[in-house]
Amino acid sequence: MVQTEEWGSVAAPAPGIDLFWLPLGAGGRFVQLNGRIYEAVASRLDGRPPCDLYHSALVVRLPRAGYVIESAPIKSSDGPDRGVIGEGPVGARWAGRLSLFRYELRVWPGGHIPDIGEAVDSPRRLSSSSTDGQRLLELTPLVPRPTWGRDELGTGEMWNSNSFIAWLVTATGLDSDAIHPPAGGRAPGWNAGVVAARRRFKAIS
Repeated sequence: MVQTEEWGSVAAPAPGIDLFWLPLGAGGRFVQLNGRIYEAVASRLDGRPPCDLYHSALVVRLPRAGYVIESAPIKSSDGPDRGVIGEGPVGARWAGRLSLFRYELRVWPGGHIPDIGEAVDSPRRLSSSSTDGQRLLELTPLVPRPTWGRDELGTGEMWNSNSFIAWLVTATGLDSDAIHPPAGGRAPGWNAGVVAARRRFKAIS
């Protein structure tokens, strides 16, 4: 677990990029239950034991500013200044006409990660370079916004919050292949983001 006093605010020093792993559904029983049902079915189909599922988020710190970056359900209760840069549908494009079935991409200046106290094996430092941090921020408007839970990009895996993070990490030029969820866990959608980014930026390997 992480200490919220140290990492709960992007105002902390040390410029760079940090990755956080949060148990799927942290702070929300509905998402947690759905995740368990999904993993129970997926593990049976794959012929393996069920794993803990994780959602990823990033904190980017620059010398004069800090940002929380993640993809999450639309929650106006988090405030109007949560850094929303785009939205996409959940489950089906027609359902996206309702905010209940839409997700949002956040680049939240001075923000926080909800339920950060439940993060596991975090933070993981991906880079101590302000240049990497600035490049990652500049790439955020380019992230694809396909339907959450579908494989519209033909990557072989559904797109979700982990895909958004993996796309940014890969497009920035960081070693996404070396990033793994905590022991005994899975991060569905991660590979979808890696594959989509490498298609977009073919020079990245």
